Amino acid sequence: MTRGQRVRSVARWTAAAAGVAAATYGMWVSLAWLRYGRPSCADRDEEDELLDRFMPLFEVAERHHIAVAAPAAITFAAAAEMDLNRSLPVRVIFRAREWVMGSASTQPSPPGGFLRLVKGIGWGVLAERPGQEIVMGAVTQPWLADVVFRPLPPEQFAQFNEPGYVKIAWTLRADPAGAMRSVFRTETRVVATDPGARTKFRRYWSFASPGIVLIRWLMLRPVKAAAEARARTLP
Repeated sequence: MTRGQRVRSVARWTAAAAGVAAATYGMWVSLAWLRYGRPSCADRDEEDELLDRFMPLFEVAERHHIAVAAPAAITFAAAAEMDLNRSLPVRVIFRAREWVMGSASTQPSPPGGFLRLVKGIGWGVLAERPGQEIVMGAVTQPWLADVVFRPLPPEQFAQFNEPGYVKIAWTLRADPAGAMRSVFRTETRVVATDPGARTKFRRYWSFASPGIVLIRWLMLRPVKAAAEARARTLP
């Protein structure tokens, strides 16, 4: 095969891959639009009474989990301290959002634990069970180019109904599954405060949810790997 033939072959393969990716993304966007407001029911082991206190009714719910060969406390610590900046796909997704939304360019996030990072950009702690679960929340307008997360005291979050916003609550959670085993879970819930905000968020969620869900999925294996590495050092 000549060099020219190789170049044309690579170009055809690249075009085909781009076409498949575009078709898959378009299908996801359509499904997200159609499914909006009809979140799936949680399985028994996914139920979360702590999260229910702050958002018993919601329009979007995303749940992810992975089995970990480590005690729950170690798994939770690994999740709280993970560094998303180390993930190239996550960095690409964030930059893609900035480009699509036309947001102001931002400096790379400083290294540090995940919980410290999200608290620094405006997420507030709603409740926690030390060493096992934390519930974070904020009110925001994610359809804006430059998003601002506004934390609320826990006693005000559930009752907040100022028009034009969505409320978002999410968890990091490690459920014990034996002396040296656990299940890491994360759940995100969203509800709009009025029909106008619901219309805007539904449009935003439809095109942004593939990247958001991918980030949640990409969190799982680094947490598992870090927790299991720590567990192997135990006596």
